[in-house]
Amino acid sequence: MTTSLADWKGVPAPTATLLEGRFIRLERLDPARHGDELFNALEGPGADPKLWDYLPYGPFPQRSVFNDWLNNHAASSDPYFFSIIDRATGQVQGILSLMSIVPAQGRIEIGHVTFGASMQRSPKSTEAVYLLAKHAFELGYRRLEWKCNNGNARSKYAAERLGFSFEGVFRQHMVVKGQNRDTAWYSIVDSEWPAIAAGFEQWLSDANQTPTGQLKGLVECRS
Repeated sequence: MTTSLADWKGVPAPTATLLEGRFIRLERLDPARHGDELFNALEGPGADPKLWDYLPYGPFPQRSVFNDWLNNHAASSDPYFFSIIDRATGQVQGILSLMSIVPAQGRIEIGHVTFGASMQRSPKSTEAVYLLAKHAFELGYRRLEWKCNNGNARSKYAAERLGFSFEGVFRQHMVVKGQNRDTAWYSIVDSEWPAIAAGFEQWLSDANQTPTGQLKGLVECRS
């Protein structure tokens, strides 16, 4: 059934500072509170050496450069960044954002997904995406986007497993780190969200009771 847009007036920009989940919580990025643990998660011993392969920045061997990067993120309203906090340990383990925010058209994207090694292949990464998607649709957004380098098989697979529909490839969309980037586009629209949200909720409920290695279905993601 098609919903009339005759009275469409747009939606608010995101302003949330805290989103609570079962495994993690999302806090608005605060370099003073989150910087040390983020640097350790993303650049410290045990960090994922492939973490920065498809991101337009990084790695950051120098802490001062990392601090500048975090401060720029924290000052931005688009992208609108969150730190990811493990509820069990209180540790900051990654960041991600809402971005390409167009309130007048009800369009928004999840991006800058940067998960430390301890988050990868765990329910925490799935829940981080779920919490942002849920927040976006609760604000009234009509379309949630996911974009990634077309060469990033892991991110494309995750987008599809998380319920995003593939829409095509923008060829020669960007030059990133001196290389061409073809960009794969995915989306979830508001009419699809209730069924997708129910799948997330069931999977996260099961994850709360099942050893992670035995879980099937939704998987973690990284752009």
